[in-house]
Amino acid sequence: MGNKAVALLSGGIDSSTALAIFLAEGHDVYALSFDYGQRHNRELESAKRVAQSLGVARHLIIKVDLREIGGSALTSEMEVPKSGIGKKADIPSPVPVTYVPARNTIFLSFGLAWAEVLEAEDIVIGANTVDYSGYPDCRPAYLKAFEDMANLATKASVEGKLRFRIKAPLLFLTKKEIIRKGKDLGLDYSLTWSCYDPQPRKTQSEDFRLSNFCTIYVPCEKCDSCIFRAKGFAEAGMKDPLLQPRI
Repeated sequence: MGNKAVALLSGGIDSSTALAIFLAEGHDVYALSFDYGQRHNRELESAKRVAQSLGVARHLIIKVDLREIGGSALTSEMEVPKSGIGKKADIPSPVPVTYVPARNTIFLSFGLAWAEVLEAEDIVIGANTVDYSGYPDCRPAYLKAFEDMANLATKASVEGKLRFRIKAPLLFLTKKEIIRKGKDLGLDYSLTWSCYDPQPRKTQSEDFRLSNFCTIYVPCEKCDSCIFRAKGFAEAGMKDPLLQPRI
């Protein structure tokens, strides 16, 4: 295997595909996920499954309570919009309420700390500026600024031992291109999760000898993230495995 890399892994399509790309390139990838007080932990279940399936060197889940800060529909009781508010190609839209204040800055900072300890120069993020919601901390200028800061703020860099690089391999790809890339790499998208507002659904236990029911969570199919996911699978000519009926 080649050089070490730290990859931010939410369990969604983008971060999982970015991780798969770096593994395919021969890196020892250390995955980093966050329990940050988000409105559901379903995405963390997916992050664990993706990390295990792809065979990362190690997977850490860091707990940091952004719910105490609030300011986002993902970290408060604020309603998640269901109107397809994503940024269009040529029509600027306001930053949606699903933006979590400084989230990528916080996550990348943890990634940077771990990378310095591991002596890993590459920090991987699934940021995208094509099929996304218009978050300011996904833009190329932001990622470049963070990279510059990382090389000013760390002992390993100022001593000339490491030169940190923020890698965003999906930055200018459409969801269709991302999904096709992941499929080519053997990524199982049934393990991923995108929905901002999972909906509970009662289902019969898989043990049919029992009469009890259990609660599972299914995508709402109406939030911004679900809309982009559906668009990507449709344009890729594929069916979303999360939406397939169980046989």
